[in-house]
Amino acid sequence: MLEITLTARDGGASEKIPMCGVPFHSAAAYIEKLVSGGHRVAICEQVENPKHAKGVVRREVVRVITPGTVMEENMLSATENHFLTALYKKDDTYGIAAIDLSTGECFVSELQQNLVNVLDEIATFEPKELVVSTSLIHNSILQSECKRLGIVVSEFDGNGQDVNSLIEQFPEVHVICTTEVLMETLHYAYQYLLQTQKRSLGHLKRLRRYYANSYMLLDEVARRNLELTRSLQSEKRAGSLLSHLDHTATAMGSRMLKQWLDKPLLSREQIINRQDIVSQFIDEMILLEELTDHLKRVYDLERLAARVSFGSASPRDLFQLRKSLEEIPVIKEKLGSFSSPILKQLAMNLDVCQEIQSLIAAAIVDDPPISLKEGGIIREGFQAELDKLRDIQQNGKGWIAKLEEQERKRTGIKSLKVGYNRIFGYYLEVTKSNLHLVPAEGYIRKQTLANAERYITTELKEQEQLILHANERSLELEMETLKQVRQTIAKEVLRLQKLAAKIAEIDVLHSYATISIRYQYVRPIISEDNRLYVQKGRHPVVEAAQYENYVANDVHLDCDQRQVLLITGPNMAGKSTYMRQVALIAIMAQIGCFVPAEKAEIGLIDRIFTRIGASDDLARGHSTFMVEMMETCEALREATSKSLILLDEVGRGTSTYDGMALAHSIVEYVHHEIGAKTLFSTHYHELVKLEAELPKLTNVHAKCVEKDGKVVFLHRIVSGGADRSYGIHVAELAGLPVPVINRAKEILTHLEESRSPEVAVAKEEEPLNLFSFLPEVSPVEEEIAKEIQSWNLMEHTPMESLQFLQTLQQKLKSK
Repeated sequence: MLEITLTARDGGASEKIPMCGVPFHSAAAYIEKLVSGGHRVAICEQVENPKHAKGVVRREVVRVITPGTVMEENMLSATENHFLTALYKKDDTYGIAAIDLSTGECFVSELQQNLVNVLDEIATFEPKELVVSTSLIHNSILQSECKRLGIVVSEFDGNGQDVNSLIEQFPEVHVICTTEVLMETLHYAYQYLLQTQKRSLGHLKRLRRYYANSYMLLDEVARRNLELTRSLQSEKRAGSLLSHLDHTATAMGSRMLKQWLDKPLLSREQIINRQDIVSQFIDEMILLEELTDHLKRVYDLERLAARVSFGSASPRDLFQLRKSLEEIPVIKEKLGSFSSPILKQLAMNLDVCQEIQSLIAAAIVDDPPISLKEGGIIREGFQAELDKLRDIQQNGKGWIAKLEEQERKRTGIKSLKVGYNRIFGYYLEVTKSNLHLVPAEGYIRKQTLANAERYITTELKEQEQLILHANERSLELEMETLKQVRQTIAKEVLRLQKLAAKIAEIDVLHSYATISIRYQYVRPIISEDNRLYVQKGRHPVVEAAQYENYVANDVHLDCDQRQVLLITGPNMAGKSTYMRQVALIAIMAQIGCFVPAEKAEIGLIDRIFTRIGASDDLARGHSTFMVEMMETCEALREATSKSLILLDEVGRGTSTYDGMALAHSIVEYVHHEIGAKTLFSTHYHELVKLEAELPKLTNVHAKCVEKDGKVVFLHRIVSGGADRSYGIHVAELAGLPVPVINRAKEILTHLEESRSPEVAVAKEEEPLNLFSFLPEVSPVEEEIAKEIQSWNLMEHTPMESLQFLQTLQQKLKSK
C-alpha cells in the first residue's frame, strides 16, 4: 500500500526484526494513505522533556487515527462532513449516534426497524466508520451492506467510564437522550472517541436528537437513482443535484446544504419559514450580492473552532478565525438592512464574539509563519517577558556584529568573521594566512580546519549564553502563550459553533436565492392536501446542461382522479428524465428551495421510492430482475398514501408475459391498496387498456414523430398511450450495422402481420410465435417429411439407408 522498502534491525543474537519507516516531515501523506485504506494509525510521541529525563525518554500513544476520527485538514473535504457512526441494539430497538469530530456535530436517533432500514438511515450520513459491539460485528447483513457502501466497521466492547460521565460533556444529555437506548448509544460512541483520541473533547457540545419520521425518507436506492449527492456515471459530486444547488459561499454552508438535502422537511411551517427568507433575498438582489461578498470572506468557523478546542489549531488557524470574526459585524449590518423582520431578527441573534476577535488580534501577528520552530508568532506588546527576551536577542545579534568589526580593527585581520554552529556555538574564524596576527592572549583555539582556525573568547561565550538562552526561552514562551490563547478561546467554543451554524443557515438560503435568480425558479405552494401539480416543470440538472433547448413538462397527481400516471413511449424519449424531474422538484420544495417550473403546488410527501434503471448487484448475488423485484417490493410494502413511487419498466428482466403480468398486477395493487401517487413507465403498451378499468389511472406518453423515415424525439409528455416503441429506430441511432437493422425491420413486419390485436391482449396464455414470418412448407417437403418419419433405421442396412437418403435428395432437387 505505501510502497516503502522493508528492512530489518538486529534483535539480539541472530534475530532480525523487520521494520520500515518514513521521514517525519512526510508522515502525514503516508498516514492519509493508511487511513483512507481503512487502517488505524497509532501516533506515539515523547511525553517528557529530554533534558529532564532520567534514562530513556518516555513515549506514549497519544492518539489513534481511525477512518472516522480524522482531524487533519489535508484528510478532510471542506464541503463534506466526516462522520463516525455508532450502532447499539437493545431488544428490537436500534440506537444511532453520528459524530463529526472535525466540526463537533453530534446526532442521535433510535429506530424500531429491521437492520437493513437502519443501515439505510446510517448511510445518509455517508460515514467513514461504523462502530459496533461484539454481538453485531459478525452479522452478515451488516458486513455486506457496509462493504458495499464503503464503510469501515470497527469492533468496540464499550467498557469505560460510567454513563454519568456524559453529563459533564453534554449538560443537556438527559433532556435530549430520554431513553436508555439513546443514552447507551451516545455513551458507546463517546467512549470510543475517548479511547482513540486520548484527550478532552470539549468541542463536542452540539448534541441533537432527530426523529426519522420528521423528514422525508430517502433510502440509499432513491438517493442513488435520483443522483442527489453523487452522479450515477462518475460516483462523484459533479452532475448531482447537490452540486447544482451548491452556490454557498462558505464550507459550513456547503455541508449544511447536504444535510438539508439528505433530510427534506415534513413540517409545512419550517418549509415556509425558509421560503420567506429566500423570497426576501430575491426581492433585494443588490443587498444579496453585498452579503455574498462578505460571506465569501468567512473561513470554516466550525472546523477552526474544533481545532482550537482539540489543541491542534495553528497560528494561521487563529488568524483565519480572527479574519472570519471581523466579517460578522458587517454581515450583521447587511442582514439588518433587509426589510424582512425575519432577517432583522436573524441579524440581532448573531453573536459577533468580539472578545475572541480582539484576543487573537492582540496576540497573533498578521501573517504568522507556517512553521512554529522559528517563532515570530506572538505579537509584540502582548507578553512582557517575551518582549524582553526578544530585546536580548536583537541586542545580542547587534553585539556580535560589532564584535566582528572591533576584532578586525584590533588584530588587523580583515577576513576575520564571527560564525555559529550547533556544536561549538559562536566562534571567531581566522584563515591560515593570517594566523600570525592572532593575539597571544584572549583567543582560545577551538577547532582546526584545512584552511582556517576557529577561536573563542571568554567575552564571546558569555554573550552566547545570553543569546541562546533568550532564543530557547522565547520559543518556549511563544508556545506557552499560544497554548494559553487556544485554551481561552476553547472555553467559548460553543459560542463559535452556534455562530457557525447561523452563518451556515444564512449561506444555504442565500444559495437557494442565487440559483433561483439564475434559473428563474418559482416559489412552490406547500399545500395541505395530497396533490402534486407542476406547470412546465424542468429537470434542474439536465436543464443546466442544456439551458436553451430544454423542453418543460406538466405533471398533475392526486389521490382522487390522477393517482397513477402510466407512461408509455420509446426509449430516449425522456420518460426516465421526466420521472426523476418530478421527484427532484418535490425534494427541492421540501428543503425550502424554489423549484424549476412556472407554477407548482405540492402536498407533503413522506417518502420517495424509485425503481429506475437496470443494475445487477453481483456483490450480493442478485440479478437485474431480482434487484428490480426487491426494490419494487420495498415500495409495495412500505409506501403510504402520502408517498411518491417511481417505477420504470418493471418486469422487463423476465419473459414478456411474466413481465406483463407482474406489471399489470403491481399497477392494480398500487391503485387499489396503497393509494400512493405513482409514475409507472412501461413498454408493455397492452397496459394502456387499464385506463378504462382503473378510475384513478391516466395514460400519458412521450411524444415523438417520424420525419423522412427517421424518428424525432420531442421530449414532451402528452395525454394518451403510445402506439409504438420505435425500438429499431433507437437501435439505428445507436449505430447498429445496417444489415441488422434491415433484418429487424423485416422480422417486425412479419410479426405485426401475423398478430391480431385480440391475440396480443386477450389470449395472453398463447406464447407469441416468433417464427411465424417463415414461408409455408410445400407439398413435396411434406411428403418427404412423412417418408423420413416412416423409415425404420433398425430394419434396413446402412447401405439401404444411404440409398434412401440419395432418393430424397433427388426429389428435393427436382422440386
